[in-house]
Amino acid sequence: MPVRAFQNESEFVRWLRRIVPARRGRLKLGIGDDAALIGVGRGQELILTTDLSIEGVHYLPTIHPPRSVGHRALARSLSDIAAMGGTPRFALISLAISRRTTRRWVEGFYAGLLDLAGRFGVAVIGGDTAIVPDRTVIDVIVCGEVPARRALLRSGARPGDHIFISGRLGLSALGLRLLRARRRPRRSAAPSPRLFAAAIRAHLYPEPQCALGSFLARRRLASAMIDVSDGLSTDLAHLCAASSVGAWIGEELLPKPQPADFGRAEQWDPTDLTLHGGEDYQLLFTVPRGRVRQVPREFQGMRLHWIGAIWVSKRVELLRPDGTHRRLEPGGWDHFRNPRD
Repeated sequence: MPVRAFQNESEFVRWLRRIVPARRGRLKLGIGDDAALIGVGRGQELILTTDLSIEGVHYLPTIHPPRSVGHRALARSLSDIAAMGGTPRFALISLAISRRTTRRWVEGFYAGLLDLAGRFGVAVIGGDTAIVPDRTVIDVIVCGEVPARRALLRSGARPGDHIFISGRLGLSALGLRLLRARRRPRRSAAPSPRLFAAAIRAHLYPEPQCALGSFLARRRLASAMIDVSDGLSTDLAHLCAASSVGAWIGEELLPKPQPADFGRAEQWDPTDLTLHGGEDYQLLFTVPRGRVRQVPREFQGMRLHWIGAIWVSKRVELLRPDGTHRRLEPGGWDHFRNPRD
């Protein structure tokens, strides 16, 4: 297949940026960040993003209820708006529906999507529909806004900046593993009941962090930001590459479940889930050293965790509890490295 010529998604994006014409007119930011940014006057900038949700790739009919599919399809794009510090306003939903799909599934899909849209004040204003013989494909376009020159980009991190993450990581990946098992593991091998419920919820109904993103942009606290959709190790690498910097993060600083929460099961590795698990849709952001004290410990009941710092070296490293470092390779999701049939 032609896409095999690209080693990973980052290489594909670099190639695409080379062949697409340079910025024109009011375009402030194009290919390569969480969303595109367009100047529209009156002190506002427009944020545009789009995300696909493909049956068998982004969701599995045997695992994900239709309500969850609708919720997750919109959440992906809302999280892109959050990552730039914007407020989502409008959405267009296009559906290429498999002939196998029932009306009940479509009703459930829109129930989940519209419930999330209502909570975030997003108006669904159109889209397109087609019937296809194979898998269902969903395309969600979201339009948001941000005050002029306040959008947070991936490219703003500088050496000395501190690195923060919101909430907890790895819960969605754990939830997917539990759902794949189709039943709760035996008592000795199961996470605690509270962690079990939180993981299932985090995977099926992730919560975009739009309020936090807007807060960080308004207060000018963050220098760079990205949402954790592909996994911390992968998304931190994206941010560092865009900013031409490196980073270190501390293993003991990561917001991961305690070993006691996992019972005696060896298959639940909290560090691996935290570093490489995706679809948490938390925000990873950097803060200049002089503004670190202005970052609250909590935002609307959610902890904000300091996990490391940006440095001049372009290496991304994990600091172990014994004080040694190891290179942190991107281990999250990448469609070019991890194709699904």
